[in-house]
Amino acid sequence: MVYRAPLMYPAHDLSFSRVGYVSDTTASLIVREPRSSQLPIFVSYRNVHHMSSRAVDESWKAVGKTYWLSNETDYTFTMVIKGLQPSSRYQYAVSNNQSGYFTTAPIAGHIAPDSDKLTFFTSSCIKPRFPYNPLSHPLSMPGFKHVAQWIPKVRASFMLFLGDFIYIDVPRRLGSDPETYRREYRQVYSSPDWPSVSHDLPWIHVMDDHEIANDWDGNTTAPYPAAADPWHLYHTSVNPPPVSLGASYFQFTQGPASFFLMDTRRYRTPSQPLSANASEKSMLGSEQLSDLLKFLSRREPEGVRWKYVISSIPFTRNWRFGSTDTWANYLHERQTILEAMWSVSPGIGVVVLSGDRHEFAATAFPPPEGSRWPVSATVHEFSTSPLSMFYLPFRTYEERDGEGEVCVKYVPDGNSKFGAIEVMGGRGDQGVMRFRLFVDGEEVWTHVLTTGPTVIGGKGSDAVWG
Repeated sequence: MVYRAPLMYPAHDLSFSRVGYVSDTTASLIVREPRSSQLPIFVSYRNVHHMSSRAVDESWKAVGKTYWLSNETDYTFTMVIKGLQPSSRYQYAVSNNQSGYFTTAPIAGHIAPDSDKLTFFTSSCIKPRFPYNPLSHPLSMPGFKHVAQWIPKVRASFMLFLGDFIYIDVPRRLGSDPETYRREYRQVYSSPDWPSVSHDLPWIHVMDDHEIANDWDGNTTAPYPAAADPWHLYHTSVNPPPVSLGASYFQFTQGPASFFLMDTRRYRTPSQPLSANASEKSMLGSEQLSDLLKFLSRREPEGVRWKYVISSIPFTRNWRFGSTDTWANYLHERQTILEAMWSVSPGIGVVVLSGDRHEFAATAFPPPEGSRWPVSATVHEFSTSPLSMFYLPFRTYEERDGEGEVCVKYVPDGNSKFGAIEVMGGRGDQGVMRFRLFVDGEEVWTHVLTTGPTVIGGKGSDAVWG
């Protein structure tokens, strides 16, 4: 089990393509092709469906080509398809016999003409052949099968994957060089189950500890440079644009929702010895924190009713096991962020999406009683994992009196968990979203949130969070 995949499935011959971030006018594509016989490689696309009734040009159009690939990039290259129409269906094709589909995003603040909502998936944590089955393929991902069956049913626009795409140190670390990390990424993309969750579903990523080392808090010291090599080649290269040049955190707006994808590993100060309430202790670093606060305070386009803050680790401190690695150990900075979240413009809700714990929990963060913020400013977190990994056999989540973090729902069991977030359309004052939890392929829980209406000089109605 430990050595079979690394020794027998190094995936050097992996040939694949996938779509990353898709905006209303662009789509990012990554291709891997190690066979020199396939060079040069050409990429083209065509419109296969449009939401409007006007005639559509379905002829193939060239995107670009590459003449040379080498081990320097692990035989990968990226291209951005530009000049696309919003809310439109496209097919891409690569000359090495790779192809797939994607649908462009609606214009900011709007919903696609043929839908009443924007839907996307969220989860984290995958490991091939887990739980172990001697009859399954060494690179199989049982959780992918569950996601695949729901993609057409919910019409998901993308997957927000919140870290631990690889487990470099589970069950045993076999190296700390770039090739060892690259092999782990190639093995996931070589899984026989990968095509079913990527042929028609873009993936967007954040990084967590097991892409580097367990509970990583060493900034960019070794082995971070080796770990970051395939992380950038395979993931950030087709992620949304970074907030600033060289940054590894991202933001984008899609339809009625805006997103800020935090990096909770690269910039943090060590978890020890400073206390959780130490003012000089930081999860994000000063620049990323400043950018997050700007994101929370900025004015959104009309029709955007939700701000999603993406964290690879839980925002709540209700998880009592391993809490030194989570926001529970960085409470001073977390309080600054919470107060900024509570201060977001009326009519816009704030939701944190996280993973990491191999359990699910929904938590509400109401403002302190008697404070200057209304109850409608309550922040909510949905923490969902694993997508295809083990779950913890003992209970680690506990709400405690006086901490102001309300347990809405706790679902610890299940080797595969993912959420589907449905952000409803509409141009009125109130925003509506629904969270749907899937465990081992079955929908087990649904929860609806609303924002308070835009009000000047008074309090909005309370958000639904019980």
